[in-house]
Amino acid sequence: MARLFGFSIEDNEKPSPGIVSPVPPSKDDGSEHYVSSGFFGSYVDIEGTYKTENDLIRRYRSMALYPECDSAIEDIVNEAIVSDSNDSPVQIELSNLNASDGIKKKVRDEFKYILELLDFDKKAHEIFRNWYIDGRLYYNKVIDTKKPEEGIQELRYIDASKMKYVRQLKKKGKDSIQTAQNQFTSSEGTGYDFPEIDEYFIYTPGGQGGNSSASGYGGAVKGIKMTKDSVTYCTSGLVDRNKGNTLSWLHKSIKPLNQLMMIEDSLVIYRISRAPERRIFYIDVGNLPKMKAEQYLRDVMQRYRNKLVYNADTGEIKDDKKFMSMMEDFWLPRREGGRGTEITTLPGGQNLGEITDINYFQRKLYRALNVPETRIEGEGGGMSLGRSSEILRDEVKFSKFVGRMRKRFSAMFSDMLKTQLILKNIITPEDWEYMNDHIQYDFLYDNHFAELKEAELLTERLNLLQTVEPYIGRFYSQDYVRRHVLHQNDNEILEQDTLIEKEIENGVIPDPNAMADPMTMEGGGALPPGQEPVGDPIQAPPIPKDPDMGGQGVI
Repeated sequence: MARLFGFSIEDNEKPSPGIVSPVPPSKDDGSEHYVSSGFFGSYVDIEGTYKTENDLIRRYRSMALYPECDSAIEDIVNEAIVSDSNDSPVQIELSNLNASDGIKKKVRDEFKYILELLDFDKKAHEIFRNWYIDGRLYYNKVIDTKKPEEGIQELRYIDASKMKYVRQLKKKGKDSIQTAQNQFTSSEGTGYDFPEIDEYFIYTPGGQGGNSSASGYGGAVKGIKMTKDSVTYCTSGLVDRNKGNTLSWLHKSIKPLNQLMMIEDSLVIYRISRAPERRIFYIDVGNLPKMKAEQYLRDVMQRYRNKLVYNADTGEIKDDKKFMSMMEDFWLPRREGGRGTEITTLPGGQNLGEITDINYFQRKLYRALNVPETRIEGEGGGMSLGRSSEILRDEVKFSKFVGRMRKRFSAMFSDMLKTQLILKNIITPEDWEYMNDHIQYDFLYDNHFAELKEAELLTERLNLLQTVEPYIGRFYSQDYVRRHVLHQNDNEILEQDTLIEKEIENGVIPDPNAMADPMTMEGGGALPPGQEPVGDPIQAPPIPKDPDMGGQGVI
């Protein structure tokens, strides 16, 4: 009998009674709707090898141990999580949030508290790597049920192979399925109301795949039922739409990795088997009968043959009599009347240095993982620190890919922060629906290519501004120049205007509209009304003119 533990936060997720639709709320994690008496679990069939999501997760983890795959994963994680700095790998950004300074300070404090519970400064690389490989991440939010207002007390990591997210129709009696069908087929009125959905997690301490029965799960799984709000659930966002399964970003590399492993093993075996020159032994058996001639030949073979075996799992070569040798010699009997015992050789392989196939599948593996091929060890000429025009397009695509993964990974922080703020009565569930859209998470970024690109764009804009400056006020307005030359948006324009006014007030920069000193022309760009100079104050005296020279000036 499964027991329920955890907590539930009543929020405003339920639609208004006036809003009806035959389409259920969509989920982007691949979870399906299961009726109460139906089959529990999902079926993953990839070349007839994987039957459950748990098998698929184990496959992802074994793939991550392969050297080439591990190197590509490390490139991705190192770009997404910058942990070689004294600053925190991620900070919360509330500049777009329309809230009081007091609320913002509390949100920042609670977010810092969550990072401390996760020990994110030290374990950020490990957490992100687990999420990337498994394609999902689970954390149990532990609270004090007697004092829930104290917020989350502990965040406990849950192995993805021990958790299952379930969405099923709520029971409404024996005829619940027929009732749900009638709500769709009813032609009365114009609205269709989808039945209520129950969402929860199943935690199986011993791992999924047990055959013990549990009440309410169709006799397929034995586990503990946990409420939705007690678990933080973050997925990769990559879903197989045909089967409705959440996948890992490693899923696309299953076939290239298998091909790479196979071609490497076959190359090693071929080199070992074809590298030595084979010996051909012609043994003179004289007039011996056939049976005795074969026995004599076997005795000679046992004395001279070399039994070496290659183990593809460990890469070792050993002498094992139970396996057939890869470097077989050829033993041929020769009858009386021919030449006597003779030993000749066959040449070895001539193209043993070819690794083109391995390089091809290595590049294919990196392409499947969205990692630039130039990052393969030995490929390319290293990282260039030149202009952005010299940056490869693959690096730009890789930078955008890492940015998308960061956005997806940030859902974990949002869920934990939501629970913490609501439990401590800082905000209400309705407030969070508004705040969540304006809260951003700023990750430390050390991608030099993006930095070069931004610096070069700013330089080009400033150069263009100098070219356009003489025409401001004649053909272009300042607002047009700020929006279309400097590409500033409304928020940036207001922010810069506010900062300029503040710096003028503090005396950091001079006021361009201040009145200038009429004697020194210093201190501003304008004079008081009525005190404008009549002529040029530095004008030279007029040159006297000679009437005999037609009014020309005297030199």
